[in-house]
Amino acid sequence: MPPLADVQAGVARALVMGDAEPIAALLKGGADARARFAIHQRHYVASLAAALRQKFPATAWLVGEDTLLDAARAYARAHPPHRPCIAEYGEQFPAFLADRFPALPYLDAFMELEWSVGRVSIAVGRPSLAWTAVVRGGSESLLSAGLTMQPGLRYLRFAWRVDELMTMYLRGAVADRFVLRNEDAYIEVHGARGALSIDRIDPATFAFRSALSAGASIGEAASAALDCDAAFDAGKALRATVDAGLVTGLSDPTKGRVS
Repeated sequence: MPPLADVQAGVARALVMGDAEPIAALLKGGADARARFAIHQRHYVASLAAALRQKFPATAWLVGEDTLLDAARAYARAHPPHRPCIAEYGEQFPAFLADRFPALPYLDAFMELEWSVGRVSIAVGRPSLAWTAVVRGGSESLLSAGLTMQPGLRYLRFAWRVDELMTMYLRGAVADRFVLRNEDAYIEVHGARGALSIDRIDPATFAFRSALSAGASIGEAASAALDCDAAFDAGKALRATVDAGLVTGLSDPTKGRVS
């Protein structure tokens, strides 16, 4: 009898790859042990494909239900889960499906947007920080301070205006003709349970807010925005970000976090 670790690895490979021949001698019980094991093989692929289909309904609408499921089954074979939470499975699926459809150069971007929409739509919003709490320490201390942003917030830059296509899907609109523009799109996705917004913002505001979301200080975020637009008003942009309810906390290196 081979070591337990080898048996487990062999069963895992047989389950994922769909080939039980290497472990045939280990399968016992019933009139046809391989047929019984095949049930588990089919369930493995079917359950992961169904999970991906649930995460990407807009993509199924775009490329077709059967096309998406065929790709999902292939993805399940090529990319078995590495985490116990199925909700986190499929992050690489957009690139995987896009490689199968080179004629749709915007597909990866569309699916990345859909992935982000799905993630923020289940986020739980936190109480937003008031402007008075932000300016309490004075303008000089703000430059080195950082902001804690809402958990249901994503910043995405694409070479295609895929937000227009996603908005069409979410509204259930049907167009006789739709032209997807090959133009830069700077997108802010903000959501929490029961609410979702997909907004296109200007490059400087995108640089400012995405830097803050990534953990940069207010001064660093302002510098990134000024690189995009020399006329950028950091104070006005900060006030607008806070007033939009996107900020939940303020961190000061000398005083800690204010919320």
